[in-house]
Amino acid sequence: MRRINGTALIIAALVVTLGALAFPMWSYADRSGTGPANLAAGSVATQWGPLSAADRDLLVKVRLAGLWELPAGQQAVERAPTEAIKEAGDHLIVGHTDLDKRARSVAAQLGVELPNQPTAQQQGWLQELTEAEGMEYQRKFANLLRVAHGKVFSVIAQVRDSTRNTLIRQLASDSNQTVLDHITMLEATGLVDFDDIANGGAATATASPTGPPPPNGTAPPEPPPAGPTGDVSTTSRPSPAPPGEVNTNRPEPQM
Repeated sequence: MRRINGTALIIAALVVTLGALAFPMWSYADRSGTGPANLAAGSVATQWGPLSAADRDLLVKVRLAGLWELPAGQQAVERAPTEAIKEAGDHLIVGHTDLDKRARSVAAQLGVELPNQPTAQQQGWLQELTEAEGMEYQRKFANLLRVAHGKVFSVIAQVRDSTRNTLIRQLASDSNQTVLDHITMLEATGLVDFDDIANGGAATATASPTGPPPPNGTAPPEPPPAGPTGDVSTTSRPSPAPPGEVNTNRPEPQM
């Protein structure tokens, strides 16, 4: 009888131990501080799908971008030191007027409050542009705006990839087109400091770069072209426009 009781106690202890080890793994996704838990806590239900904190942040960022980049574009058109700067400013005005309309429409449908003033940092950038003259103005215009567009570009991509809300997904798609258009026009001024942008990105990187080794001076073997095998009939065409051209034609937002 004692042997049976001892065996039962050992089995019970093993079950309890295994349960204690397994429980954290089963419940990990529901624990505070984990990604899924944070996503659930920051999301609200809407008829267009869950609206996450990242979704709302994108709405605010699109609105803030227009609040300072649109007047920066207007200033460039009015001062027009070169045709390239004037054309870039023109694109900023048109693009952010359109995006702001879309962002306000989406925010109204989702019940998200939007800011009405640029941030202190953005106001500082506008002041820098106002006080600059000549070539200094042109360089500041091209680089301040190019860096700002580059940073929001990655945010848009993240939200476009992960959002479960159809309105936010469409806004991210529209924003992606507009931001790429503005990046293209700013780079067309010939004044963007790509070394400075690369160094800024490297300073905040947390992982070592990966990929093929650096070129060693000899030509690598030419890879075979990628394409379908056999006789495949296709009807679509590549989506990117020719280099230097960005198609920003989009349907009017639904108010």
